[in-house]
Amino acid sequence: MKNIYRNKYCGLITESDIDSTVKVAGWVENIRDHGGVIFVDLRDETGIVQIVSNDDHIFDDLTKESTISLEGIVRLRDEDNYNPKISTGTIEILTNKFDMLGKAKNELPFEIITSTNVNEEIRLKYRYLDMRNKKVHDNIKFRSEVLKFLRSKMDSLNFTEVQTPILTASSPEGARDFIVPSRKFHGKFYALPQAPQIFKELLMVGGFDKYYQIAPCFRDEDCRSDRVLEFYQLDFELGFATEDDVIEIGEEVFYDTFKYFSDKEVSSRPFRRIPYKEALLKYGTDKPDLRNPLEIIDLTSEFANTTFKPFQNSIIRGIKVDDIASKSNSWFNELVDYASSIGMPGIGYISVMEDNSFKGPIDKFLTDEERSNLIKKADLKKNSVLFFIANKKEKIVTNFAGMIRTELGKKLNLIDPNKFEFCVVNDMPLFEYDEEEKKYTFAHNPFSMPKGGIEAFNQDIENILGYQFDFVCNGFEMSSGAVRNHDLKCLLKGFNLVGYDEEVVKNKFKSLYTAFQYGVPPHAGMAPGIDRIIMLLKDEPNLREIIAFPPNVSGIDNMMGSPSEVTEQQLREVHIKIR
Repeated sequence: MKNIYRNKYCGLITESDIDSTVKVAGWVENIRDHGGVIFVDLRDETGIVQIVSNDDHIFDDLTKESTISLEGIVRLRDEDNYNPKISTGTIEILTNKFDMLGKAKNELPFEIITSTNVNEEIRLKYRYLDMRNKKVHDNIKFRSEVLKFLRSKMDSLNFTEVQTPILTASSPEGARDFIVPSRKFHGKFYALPQAPQIFKELLMVGGFDKYYQIAPCFRDEDCRSDRVLEFYQLDFELGFATEDDVIEIGEEVFYDTFKYFSDKEVSSRPFRRIPYKEALLKYGTDKPDLRNPLEIIDLTSEFANTTFKPFQNSIIRGIKVDDIASKSNSWFNELVDYASSIGMPGIGYISVMEDNSFKGPIDKFLTDEERSNLIKKADLKKNSVLFFIANKKEKIVTNFAGMIRTELGKKLNLIDPNKFEFCVVNDMPLFEYDEEEKKYTFAHNPFSMPKGGIEAFNQDIENILGYQFDFVCNGFEMSSGAVRNHDLKCLLKGFNLVGYDEEVVKNKFKSLYTAFQYGVPPHAGMAPGIDRIIMLLKDEPNLREIIAFPPNVSGIDNMMGSPSEVTEQQLREVHIKIR
């Protein structure tokens, strides 16, 4: 017998340790009584090892998920009892004593091994138990590996890591700020940064050539599957840079990261670039999933003289799908039901039959000329089906067409789950009309340089495009970026168009306004979303699965009890009265 004493991790014990005396510690995953022989599965971060004792009562006071330590001799299992599902499946530890380190309650909120199937509210309330589940635990460990990789990548590209403040000034950057009252300065507030936007630009003014950080961002907006209140970006900026410079680095970061951490097919570099307007027309969204081969076509002119009332004075979009005319009526009825569920009055379609005749709910309303025009425009063939989406408002018809395209892709299994299809959506408009406010506002980042510089403002406002772009993958916006508007006169002109005069800009963006008068270099940057990168790499349905302590979908943290009330004394100290 070797009789060697070793401290070991549960999952790292091997057959080379046989006959050694070892000490292990971990959580009790399972307890089994086999008539005088007691088995315990002990788990730590490295894996599971089987503990065995011939003492009937040694584990009488033991509960699942308690933490214990014990000593014992490693021995080979009987071959019939090998467990190929775990790395230690050929060995076990024979023990006669253990030390209770932390006893768990007899009743657990849920079984750890199946926690991912439990109601999310319960999981998040007991997140520290949920994280003991191997899948959840591995997601958080995986996140650490991605962050290491990203830092290494940026270091290799000669970027300098700089931390920017968490407590800063409130500024109108597009989303709602989280505000923090000041105790010392009566009636004044800090804000948590929506992004390090202003600080990264000031670093460029400060002479840093390449900056990056793993930046926390805070936005007081409604949560959803791909957005939470607090998220992280790989924020980076380059001095004396063009749009192409930034996009090329973004392509390298995304491509190398997804290639390293996934076996799926990744778009080759350079990624396809799609103008914003083209993306809306062809895919019905500025976040197109290019795994779906279906494209939307504009059919408005083909129905300029239509007698079909739902199409009169409307914008009409079509989606052509080949080889599905033989689908059953129930298949088409399911699509009609889906259209109704998203707010459409219905969805029209025509099928091309074997004899080249048309069949479908709206065929009787078509003229021969319209049929001929549709065949040419949509390249219709035998067994093709052409779906129609119509509305008087372009924004609505675009949105509906995009959703129908996605639904068709799902129903027809056209979306390859083993691909990451990247693209860059660029040539974005700087401004958009706000129907509620009845005025123009910034469409995206207010600090983006217009294409053409200050001369761009001589054209109609809706035609002004920016050096602004998004990286998109599989239907998710993965990063926004832009060439920054470093020309103070040009910047003021842009803000003036949406109702902010020079004094407002001076007060709201005091640091930029002042700094831009001291020799600012042209600069550009972007900020890949780390949470979304990890969500896609792990094939998770929402961001909450890859964040250690996320709030629920309503933004509530039931584990910590936030948001919570504070005492009257705390309110008095920051000069606040609840109204």
